[in-house]
Amino acid sequence: MSMENAIFLQKNVGFCNALKRICIEGFEYSTLYKRIEKMIADEEKKEEKNEKLLVDLWECNLLLSYQLDSKMLSICVPCLLKFALKKEEDEETPKEVEMALLSLSNIKFYRAEKELYLNEIKEIIRNHQEHHNLTRLAYQSAWQFLMNRSLVYRDLKGIVMNELHFAREVGKELEEFAKCVDWKKEKEEEMGKETKEKLVLMRWFHVLFIFFGLCNLWNEEFIGLVGGIAWVLRAAKENHKKISEKYIYLLGNAAKRRDVKVEGLLKIGVVDSVLEEIQQSTLNEGVTFQSCHFFLKISERLKEKTDNDELEEGNRKATKMEIFEKLEEEGYDDTITSYHEFLHLLKVNKIDFDAISLDISEYFVNV
Repeated sequence: MSMENAIFLQKNVGFCNALKRICIEGFEYSTLYKRIEKMIADEEKKEEKNEKLLVDLWECNLLLSYQLDSKMLSICVPCLLKFALKKEEDEETPKEVEMALLSLSNIKFYRAEKELYLNEIKEIIRNHQEHHNLTRLAYQSAWQFLMNRSLVYRDLKGIVMNELHFAREVGKELEEFAKCVDWKKEKEEEMGKETKEKLVLMRWFHVLFIFFGLCNLWNEEFIGLVGGIAWVLRAAKENHKKISEKYIYLLGNAAKRRDVKVEGLLKIGVVDSVLEEIQQSTLNEGVTFQSCHFFLKISERLKEKTDNDELEEGNRKATKMEIFEKLEEEGYDDTITSYHEFLHLLKVNKIDFDAISLDISEYFVNV
């Protein structure tokens, strides 16, 4: 096999693995990795470097490796970011930029000076927000790279929320994405296969999970983001149970946050979206569990009295009554109550709930 074909093969294997978030642990100890590393070192020594070859080799390593050493990352990250900032407008550029950003998104924990990446990744994200020049996977990958860095540097929170307006922009992205996927056609033609579009939606879950750990605001932008998540949930209903499960989990994460207004979740249709999900004729364990968990968190929040503010207390009681009526109308009020008591019993007796396997779909009677 020629070197060109070998690199092409490795990049495509790595692309599939990264898209599905499959890690190859120990690749960095293989002879193949060491050979690629030597080729990179030899190319870096040349006065006239083959930049395209270096990009290809870096992508091979990042897409196939679980973790590279910080010295190598400090060289390859600026190189790939520079490549991702390409301004040429031709047929191949979007695909090449997508591969570069996907490779960077595969870097998990990496401590580096912000000067090596921050200005470039901000420019890439802003360019897309203004000109829509990235593929959906490339845009998701750019955010994944930045969010992975925020796990190490918490002070990136202000940049993510205030400068780049993550909640506002990603809320719109999710809504548009959910609308553009032909779910019915994909379901019929793919017969349950993971299409690229669905895998990108699954990848957004991991970015959103990190963001929910950073954000402590309930404003118009956050409301828009939660609305975008609800859009995906409604679109995936009866079409993709794994996406439904993950996105209900995110809504449960939102429901348990003290800064999130329960009446706000009700107003933008989040409660109705989860109710619609559990009214389906077929449910799997994951969707059932996450739906129960969502309403458990809602019920816990609605128990919180706000004696210091009469208006807030009035809103709480009104919201509690409206949600109770919705659950009572569908016959789920006793289900949620019994589930709440069951979970309380497990906590009191210090039983690990995750270790217990139950057919919890029997908690719901489908109407």
